[in-house]
Amino acid sequence: MSPKRKSQAIEEVNYTKKVKVYHRSHGKEAGHVLVLGQGDVGQLGLGEDIIERKKPALVPLPEKIVQVAAGGMHTVCLSETGMVYTFGCNDEKALGRDTKEEGSETTPGKVLLEEKVVQVSAGDSHTAALTEEGTVYVWGTFRDSNGVIGLLDPLKTSDVPTKVPLTEAVVKVVSGNDHLVMVTIEGNLYTSGTAEQGQLGRVPEQFSNRGGRKGLDRLLTPQTVKVKGKVHFVDAFCGAYFTFALSKDGHIYGFGLSNYQQLGTKSSKMYFVPMKLTCFKNSTSTWVDFSGGQHHTVCLNSEGQVYSLGRAEYGRLGLGKQAEEKSEPTAVSGIEPASRVTCGASVSYAVTKDGSAYAWGMGTNLQLGTGQEDDEWSPVKMTGKQLENCTVLMVSSGGQHTVLLVKDNQES
Repeated sequence: MSPKRKSQAIEEVNYTKKVKVYHRSHGKEAGHVLVLGQGDVGQLGLGEDIIERKKPALVPLPEKIVQVAAGGMHTVCLSETGMVYTFGCNDEKALGRDTKEEGSETTPGKVLLEEKVVQVSAGDSHTAALTEEGTVYVWGTFRDSNGVIGLLDPLKTSDVPTKVPLTEAVVKVVSGNDHLVMVTIEGNLYTSGTAEQGQLGRVPEQFSNRGGRKGLDRLLTPQTVKVKGKVHFVDAFCGAYFTFALSKDGHIYGFGLSNYQQLGTKSSKMYFVPMKLTCFKNSTSTWVDFSGGQHHTVCLNSEGQVYSLGRAEYGRLGLGKQAEEKSEPTAVSGIEPASRVTCGASVSYAVTKDGSAYAWGMGTNLQLGTGQEDDEWSPVKMTGKQLENCTVLMVSSGGQHTVLLVKDNQES
C-alpha cells in the first residue's frame, strides 16, 4: 500500500471510531417488556381498557427491546435494531408521533427516526434519543413551576424528533423531570431545560427563573457545565430536580435540589454550580450507578452494594421503619450484589447480578409488584407470573408506573 493510501486508510479507521459512539450504559442484552402500576393515560401500553396492573404484565412489541425508560406519564422502548417505540400521555408531545387516532397512544407506536438509536431517556413531558453517531434528538417540552417553557425554542413544543444543535458527539443522554444532561466524547457536560432548582449546574440563581433578561434561550440552548480546573466527565445521572456527574478520576459532582440532602451535601439548600461531593469518597470501591427520585438518591458501588440517602418517608430509602433522613450514602441490606439501581418519585429498585429485582418505597400506585398498596420500608423481591423463569435486565420507574426489561432464562 502506498504511503498516501495507507494514511487515507488510517484516517477512515479513526473516523469510524469517532462516529460510532459507545458508553457502558448503552443497552446490550435484548428482552421483552413488562409493566405494572397505574396507567390511566396509556403509559402501560396495554390498550385503552387496562389502566392498572398489580403484577407485571407483558407489553406486545414487534421486536426485542434493549432499553426501557419510564417518563412521568409515558414509556419509551429502544429495540435491538435501534428503533424507538413510545406509549402513554401525548398532551405535551412526549411520544414524538401522531396519536390523532383515538386510543393510539395507549399501545406502542414507532417514532420516525432516520438514524439508529443506541440510548433513550425520558422526563415528565420530554423524550431524548441518542444515535450511534453521537447525535441527540428530542421531542416534547420542558416545564417549570409556571408551565411550558419549550424544548429547543422558547415556548415551542416539538411533536417530532428534533436535532439538538451540538458540535461534539454525545456518548450518554439522561433526563430529570424537566432537564436534560449530555456527556460528550470529549468529556464535557452539556445541560438544558428548567433551572429553577439549580439542576443545570450552569445558570446562576438570579437567572434561574426563565433565564432572566436573556430569556429562555439561556436555559434551552445546551451549554457546558463549568468546573474549576480541567475535569473530564465520563458519566451523568439525574434525579427529578438534581444531577450527579462522575469524573474520569473518580470524583462525584452534584448540583440542584438538596432540600432533603439527597445530593449528600451538608446543607439542604439548592446548589446552582457543581459541588465536589466528599461524602462519596469514603468508600474503598468506586461508584458505578446513581439514580434520584423526587427527594432521595440510590447509588451502587463496584462491589454491588446498594446505598441510599435523602428523604426517608414512605420507605423510599429501604432502611427500615425507624429510618430518618440521611445526608450520606447509607448501606441498604437484604439485597444480593446488585448490577444497577433506579428510582421513581418515591420508590426505589435494585437489579441483582443474578437477575432478580427488588423494590421498596411508596406502595400507593402499585409500582412495587407486591400486589398491595402498602409501603415497603425494606427491599422486597418483585414477583409475578411474567417474572417466573426470567432474568431482569433493567427497571425504570415513572410517576405512577414501572417498566421492567426481562429475558427468558431458556434463551441462550
